[in-house]
Amino acid sequence: MNKTIKEEVFETSNTKLVTRYIKMILALFISAILYNMLLQPSRIVLGGTPGIALILNFNFHIEPAITIIIISMLMLLLSYIFLGKERTTGTVVATIVYPLFVYITKDIVGYINIDFNDLLVISIFIGVISGFANGMLYKTGFSNGGLPVISQILYKYFNIPIGKTNLIINAVIVIIGGLFFGSTMIMYAIIANFINSLIVDKMVIGMSKNKAVYIMTEKKDKIKKFLIDDMKHTATVFEVKGGFLNTRRELILTVIPTKEYFEVTESIKIIDPKVFYVVNNAYEVKGGK
Repeated sequence: MNKTIKEEVFETSNTKLVTRYIKMILALFISAILYNMLLQPSRIVLGGTPGIALILNFNFHIEPAITIIIISMLMLLLSYIFLGKERTTGTVVATIVYPLFVYITKDIVGYINIDFNDLLVISIFIGVISGFANGMLYKTGFSNGGLPVISQILYKYFNIPIGKTNLIINAVIVIIGGLFFGSTMIMYAIIANFINSLIVDKMVIGMSKNKAVYIMTEKKDKIKKFLIDDMKHTATVFEVKGGFLNTRRELILTVIPTKEYFEVTESIKIIDPKVFYVVNNAYEVKGGK
C-alpha cells in the first residue's frame, strides 16, 4: 500500500527530530549562559520571563531559575488548557531544560572576567548572542514557552495580533526594569532587542543572495533574449491582466544573483526606457538553472 504524502513527510520529519532537539537544547544552553554572564550582572532587562527573574532577584533575592521555572510551568498549564495538547507538547522540554541550565551556569561569571563599564558594548553583544540563540531555536520549530503563551491565547480567542501583545508585554517589563535599574537601562534594552530582532530574521529567513525581478515591457522578446543569452538566466513568463486598463499583458520573472542586480536593471532600462519592473529579495531559491 502506497504511503500518503503526509505520512512520508511525517517519517522524514521524525528522522530529523533528534537533530532538532539537540539544536534546541544547545540554543537554550547559550541563552542560559547569556543570562548569567551578561544579563544578570549588567541588569539590562530585555523582557520576557528572564526579565521578570532579574527584577525579582534584585528586589527579593529570589533564585532566577526558580522564578523562571514557576512562570514557565504556569504558562505551560495555561497553554494546555487554552491552546491544547498539540500546541503545548513542543514547549515541555524547554520549560524544564532552560531553568535547569540557568541554575547550572549561575556561577559562570566568576570564571570569566568581563568589564561592565561599557554597557553599550555589552548591550550589542547581548543582542547578537540572544538573536543567534533565538534564531537557532525558532529554526527547530519548537517554542521556548514562557510569556508568549499569553499572546497566543489572546490571538486565539480575541484575534489580537501576537506581535502587538508580545511587544506590549515586553515593553512593560523593560519599563519596570528601568524603574529599578535606571532609565538608561531602557535605552540599552532597546538597542539589544533591536539587534536581537535583526539577527533572528537573518537566522530564520537567511541572507538574501538573490533578487527576484518582475518585468513589464513592450520589448519582452529583446529582454528575454538578453536574460537568457547574455546573462545565462532563465525567464518565466506570466499572462497578467492590468487593473486600470483591463488589458492582458505578459510579465517576465527572473531570479538573479544580487551581484548582478545593477547590470541587469541598467541593461533592461537601456533596452526599454519605459520598462516597469519590481525587485524583491529572494531569500531561498531551489531548483531551476
